[in-house]
Amino acid sequence: MIYKKNKLTIDGFDIGTLVKKYKTPIYCYSDKKIKKNIQNFKNHFKNFNPLICYAVKANSNLGILKELKKNNLGADVVSKGELMKALKAGVNPKKIVFSGVGKINEEIEYAINKNILLINAESKSEILEIEKIAKKKRKIVNIGIRLNPNTDAKTLSQISTGKKENKFGVNQKVFLELVKLVKKSKNLYLKCLSVHIGSQILNHTPYQNMLKVISKIIKKSKYNFEYIDLGGGMGIDYDHKNSYLDFKKYSENIKKFLKIHHCKIIFEPGRSIVGNSGVLITKIIYIKEGFKKDFVIIDAAMNDLMRPALYGAKHKIMPMKKFSKISKKIYEFVGPICESTDTFGSFKNYQKLAEKDYLVICDVGAYGMSLSSNYNVRPKPLELLLKNSKMKILNKRQKISDLM
Repeated sequence: MIYKKNKLTIDGFDIGTLVKKYKTPIYCYSDKKIKKNIQNFKNHFKNFNPLICYAVKANSNLGILKELKKNNLGADVVSKGELMKALKAGVNPKKIVFSGVGKINEEIEYAINKNILLINAESKSEILEIEKIAKKKRKIVNIGIRLNPNTDAKTLSQISTGKKENKFGVNQKVFLELVKLVKKSKNLYLKCLSVHIGSQILNHTPYQNMLKVISKIIKKSKYNFEYIDLGGGMGIDYDHKNSYLDFKKYSENIKKFLKIHHCKIIFEPGRSIVGNSGVLITKIIYIKEGFKKDFVIIDAAMNDLMRPALYGAKHKIMPMKKFSKISKKIYEFVGPICESTDTFGSFKNYQKLAEKDYLVICDVGAYGMSLSSNYNVRPKPLELLLKNSKMKILNKRQKISDLM
C-alpha cells in the first residue's frame, strides 16, 4: 500500500473508490501480493522442491483457495469442512494432508474415501480408529505420525504448538512405540513424520533445533520416512520494521538434514502466503474524548478481526487520507462490541482524525475472516479480491436477515 497525493492506494486502487462503492467494513485482498508471496516461498526452497500444502485455516475463502490451486499449491486441512473446500477449489487430493488432534470418525472416513495423500495422526487412539475404518473398507491408508519435539518457538504462548505442555503430537517415547505399532498393521502404511512448532516465527533457530530433534528420532526409529512434514509457522512483518524470518538459513539447515535423511519435505505455510495480502477497511463512527486518551470508535469490531482480542496481536492502522497535523492525545482504536477486549491498540503521535474518516487495518489476510463470528448478531463483512485491475466480490456482505 502506498500514498498517492496523500490518498491511500492498494494495487493501484484508491481506497476512497472502494468505500464509495461498498459500505465498510470491507476485507480486501491483493492477488498480486499472494502470487508474490508464493513465488518468494518457492524460490527460497527450490533446491529440494518441497510439497507446499497451504494451511487452509489461515484463510478458507473459496476464491482465494482457487487462486492458490492455480499456483499448484496443495492443502493442509484440520476439519472435514476445510477438506471439502479444498477439494471444491480443485486441489489435487494427492496434495492434501489432514492434520488435527480430534478427527472424528466421519472426518476420517471422508478423508479415506477421497484418497488424500496423508492423514497425520496425533495419538495412539486416533491411529487405532483409522486402522479400524481402513480395515472395514479393505483399504491401505497412508498416515503420518505427529511428533511433539518439545521445541520452544519463542512466540506467543497462545500459538505455541511444539512444547511438551501443548496438546499437539506425541512425545519421542510414544512416537517410537507407534512406529512399531503401525509397521505391524495390514491396513496402515506409515509414510510421514510430522511436526509443527508454532506460528508467527521470525527466528530460524527454533526450526534448527526442531530439525536436530527430528534427525535423532529418525535414527532411533530405524525407519525410512518418505515424507517429513515440517509444518509452517513462518511469520510476517506485522510491525512493519523489516522483521523477517531468514528463509536462506532455514533452507540451508534443511539441505544439511536432507544429506543425511533422503526424503521429501512438506511445508504447511498459511500466514506467510496470505497474511500481508489483506486489509480491513473501516469507518470512524465517533471520537469519544477521554481523560488521557481519545477513543476512536470504528465500525469494524472484534467479531470481524479477532486477533487483537484473542492474542493481544498488534496491527498497523493507516488513515485513508494523510495529513500533517498530529493529535496531542493518545488514540485508542476500539470497536462497538460490548467487551473491553474489543480494541485494536493505542497509538501516540497519530495524525489528527475526524469522525466519518476511513482507516485501513493492515496484514489481516490470515486469521482475519477465518476467525470472524456473528457475535452481538453482527453480519460478517464483504470480501473483495483485487486482481488484474478488477474488483471481484469473493463473499457478499451478510445481511441481518441472514442471521434471524
